[in-house]
Amino acid sequence: METTLPILSFSVAAAASAAAVLPKIKARVELSRAKHRSLAGHSKMSRRVAKLLPFYEFEGDKYFGCDGAPANVVMQRKDAFFRLARIYADRYPKGRAMTKEAAETISDLNFTESYRVPFQFSRLVREHLGTSTFMESSSGVTVTDVDGNTSYDLTGSYGVNIFGNDFYKECIEGSEKRAHALGPVLGPYHPVILENVQRLRQISGLDEVSFHMSGTEAVMQAVRLARYHTKRTHLVRFAGAYHGWWGDVQPGVGNPIAAHETYTLSEMSEKTLHVLRTRKDIACVLVNPLQGLHPNGNAPGDSSLVDSSRGGNFDRAAYTEWLKKLREVCTERGIVLIFDEVFVGFRLAAGGAQEYFGVKADMVTYGKSLAGGLPVGVVCGKKELMRRFRDDRPADICFARGTFNSHPYVMTAMDEFLSRLASPNFRAIYDGLDATWNGRVQKLNQMMTDAKLPVQFANFSSIWTVKYTTPSRYNWMLQYYLRAEGLSLSWVGTGRLIFSLNYTDADFTEVAERFVRAAEKMKADGFWWHDGVLTNKQIKRQILKEMLAKRFGR
Repeated sequence: METTLPILSFSVAAAASAAAVLPKIKARVELSRAKHRSLAGHSKMSRRVAKLLPFYEFEGDKYFGCDGAPANVVMQRKDAFFRLARIYADRYPKGRAMTKEAAETISDLNFTESYRVPFQFSRLVREHLGTSTFMESSSGVTVTDVDGNTSYDLTGSYGVNIFGNDFYKECIEGSEKRAHALGPVLGPYHPVILENVQRLRQISGLDEVSFHMSGTEAVMQAVRLARYHTKRTHLVRFAGAYHGWWGDVQPGVGNPIAAHETYTLSEMSEKTLHVLRTRKDIACVLVNPLQGLHPNGNAPGDSSLVDSSRGGNFDRAAYTEWLKKLREVCTERGIVLIFDEVFVGFRLAAGGAQEYFGVKADMVTYGKSLAGGLPVGVVCGKKELMRRFRDDRPADICFARGTFNSHPYVMTAMDEFLSRLASPNFRAIYDGLDATWNGRVQKLNQMMTDAKLPVQFANFSSIWTVKYTTPSRYNWMLQYYLRAEGLSLSWVGTGRLIFSLNYTDADFTEVAERFVRAAEKMKADGFWWHDGVLTNKQIKRQILKEMLAKRFGR
């Protein structure tokens, strides 16, 4: 009896311990299963992998034949590259000199110049295919650089330019006249702010508004308020989604410190919905509607275009169904659903993504275009979520304030923008919008098919991405042929094309014809040579072997 009691006590304790631990293990396994299988879904792993990847670059004939192309194709590519380089040197002398000088002292530019193409090819591109970062004027759907070259603008000013540069010039000009009497007086409000708040409440269908200086700041505040009011710690973001550059929403590569209160889960997944239903520590879920074009994929810059596996496809019905399920679960569990519309806000519909998908969020963030071309960030939310203090706990506050919040010039520019948006005549721009842009992408896809070119396009309304149908390590070269044809791209290249909504059919036809010409020249120059055997999987294996050889000195 004396010996069995301690054993019995130990057994009971072990059973109790197991009973306490097993649910935690189960929850952890379910969380892991809800992550996307790619590195975009595994933040810690992506950071570890990034630290292991060695730098190496191609030189000589290897630069133009790393895919095993025969000697004659290698020489063909080499001649074409330096012929294109001479065109760039003749066309952009002033702009290239200014860009080179600026890159030495502006860290932002130094970064973007280095990451336009896969790093194995970057140095030669920077030396010979540098373009002008300096623009002098814009008109209609075109921009003109400091060397006098006019190009069709496919950059969309990173999402700002929805209605055309001339539209925003008018907003800013009207803003300057209206705010001039007060000037940059900060602290007090310009009277126009009341009109802005009223319109934003109507657009968002939410109760209160707060103003910030950027979309990143707006998202930071929305998450902070969600945590404050739910008394929970964690935010959920979806693999690949961008919500600004602050730490909690960029837990993987790009953030030197790991984010500990962030769950990066798979979008459009029942396993994710299960995690949301069962965990008790989730304060909010962030949705960037742009991800509907490439769910669970990172922003598709050409710097990561190592093969032809980049995808993209927008299924409005499927994405709408996903958002509705997400809304139901968040309501059921008291989780704050935040729509981050900083990028797509007012591009899809006058009421933004909420109107477009027919799903209501608890909080919405806006930015980019809203201030008529000037910097801004806005949070709209339910009254109970926007409050920054507790009546019964006076020292328990959720602080947020900014020196330049509600700047008079920004507020008057916002009113110029919102006044136009409220006009029935102006709102007609949204009539048949999807049909227009879906038809345009179909037209250009057919042109590429007819010309037997390995290029196709996917779109989310007027936001496009380029896909490549033949395995290749040189797809990134297309951006330089496109620029030579007078098409202006952002530094991410063909990964994201953003058309302003003032493109006419004639404008688009001209852009389409230039796209085809550029692709035909690239094909003729041998950059899409293919032996009929090479696959995207084999290309990735080649790159892995190159990295291992570099790392281990073989």
